[in-house]
Formats: sequence, C-alpha cells, structure tokens
Amino acid sequence: MAEAPPAARTATAGALARVRRVAVGSTNPVKVAAARAVLARVAPHAAVSGVATPSGVAEQPWGDDETIRGALARAAGAREALDADLGVGFEGGVVEGGDGLRSCAWAAVTHREGTSGVGGSLAMPLPPAVAALVRAGTELGAAMDLVASARGTKHGPGAVGILTAGLIDRQRAYEVILTYALAPLLAPEYWAAGDGDARAAGAR
Repeated sequence: MAEAPPAARTATAGALARVRRVAVGSTNPVKVAAARAVLARVAPHAAVSGVATPSGVAEQPWGDDETIRGALARAAGAREALDADLGVGFEGGVVEGGDGLRSCAWAAVTHREGTSGVGGSLAMPLPPAVAALVRAGTELGAAMDLVASARGTKHGPGAVGILTAGLIDRQRAYEVILTYALAPLLAPEYWAAGDGDARAAGAR
C-alpha cells in the first residue's frame, strides 16, 4: 500500500486540529453543510456555524476578482462576528467570456493565527436564456428559478445541479473549492519554505 503524503498524515495535527469554532459567512444551508462536510475530516472537534455576513460586493458579482473579494469579506467578517478560530466565505459569480457567460465560485478561509487561503472554479457555461436574464440584472439563482420553473435553486442543487442533471450539486462543488482554499493549512510545510529554499530544492 502506498504511503500517504506528509500533508495527509499531518493535516489533523497542525493548526486545523486546534480549531474549535468555525464561522461560515452565510446562513445558506448549502454553504454551511459544505463547510461541515470538509471540516469534519480535518478539524473533527470544531463546531461549524453560519452567520449572516455582508460580502461588500454586488448581489451578483461579475468577474473572478469581485467574486474573490466577496468570499474574502465573508470569511473575515464571519470569523470576527463569532470570534471563531477559522472563518469561511463562499461567493458565486459570473464571468463574461468569448463563448458567452459562465459561472464561477470562490471560497476563502482565514485563520485566527493569520493564515488565509483562496480556492475556486465551478467554471460552467450558462444557457443563453439564463445569461440574458443575468445580463439584464437578475441574480443567477433567481434566473435559474425562472428558467427551470424551480424555487430556491441556490439553497438546493444550485445552477450546477440543474445543468449537470444532478451529476454534481452545489454543495459538492463548494466542498471542492473549500478544500482548495484550505491548502495553506493542510500542507503548511510548502508555504513555510522561502523562495531561496524552494529554488535550492528544485536544483537538487
């Protein structure tokens, strides 16, 4: 059997293992459930709570940069609001590209000790009818409700769940991007080395 990588062996022995309270910058049950699913594996003693937190960006963020700012603001605001060890923020947005409108989603984490991380993707093309509504000012979740004759899309499967016919839903997609955001806490040894150390290691 192959030996687990160092990060997998030590993930629950570092800063995350000491986390006792996690604050998610939203009361959306999908976002809170995604955080609980991921943190249960690496911070098993932590209580995860959602708290309404302003994003500081538009209700429907446009572009990756604005979406990232929203996720960071939610993570920092939630951690401060609950005096938590770890703050988590999720933000969904849209990006205009040469092939039309696509979705994006970003997660951010901030630890009491100062470490932070950002991870994202969920880059999925949006149907023309949905894109037209969003360009006209409708938030993506509301646009999906209208086009799919659904209700509360963003509190359930999300656009991704509907457009992938259930192969992946919003919670599972958010679990992945949160895991990416946690990388500096999951494998801190790779962030601890200076640039010179990294270059020296590569030269050997």
